[in-house]
Amino acid sequence: MAGASDNGGWSSDGGSPDDLPDLPEEWGVIVIPDDLSGLSDEVDAIRAELRLADPPTRWQRLLRRPAARRLRRVAATALRAPVLIISLAVLVTVASLFASAWPGPPRQPAVQRTATTTPERSSTLPALELLSADGQTVPLRGRLPAVILLVDGCACTGLVADTIDAVGPEIAVITVSAATASASAAGTPPTGAMPPANGKTVRVLTDPAGSLRTHLRLTAPDTTAAAVLVDRGTSIVRVVPRTLSVEDFRSDLARL
Repeated sequence: MAGASDNGGWSSDGGSPDDLPDLPEEWGVIVIPDDLSGLSDEVDAIRAELRLADPPTRWQRLLRRPAARRLRRVAATALRAPVLIISLAVLVTVASLFASAWPGPPRQPAVQRTATTTPERSSTLPALELLSADGQTVPLRGRLPAVILLVDGCACTGLVADTIDAVGPEIAVITVSAATASASAAGTPPTGAMPPANGKTVRVLTDPAGSLRTHLRLTAPDTTAAAVLVDRGTSIVRVVPRTLSVEDFRSDLARL
């Protein structure tokens, strides 16, 4: 131990030695025993704490190296990518299920067309120009209202006469055929437009191309006539595809 004279470099009044800073106040009073055996309890406690922490194993030392840590980060990143892809796939699947189950606007039923479906017939008389008996062009709409009789292949003398008798003076009777000879065979006058004695108008027209029959979607000529009733506004009131008697459309004449 140091002598009482020099006091180990400390001043006799208990102050700090020269050129040394003071100890922090929060440490409190520090007592240094003259015999170090007085610190045996503290030494035992520190040694016990050190024994609790086992020395690192060989694998722990290997995993603590920088290369091993970088390898762990790469593996974690590679694991997160498949998890993210699987999560997105699940979300897309759920969204598709909701979209398919969500009720949309009602759909119009599809109309199935078959080979036997009949095309819809026009409701207006076409603006055709046909030929009169003397070869002049005559507008088909020039005299309305009218009863138009398509008489190709039909011996329709009685039908034409009965139709002239059944109509009023304001309704014209127009016969249409593919050739003038057929019209004459029908028993109608050979002139293009003439007023009979009873004051009614009869026109004999030819349609060599069959345009009127095609436009009205009528079948090929046979032994019957086709009757077309047209009002003053060119609207087709009724079409009788096959007829040999005026009784088939007499009730419709009042609508012209």
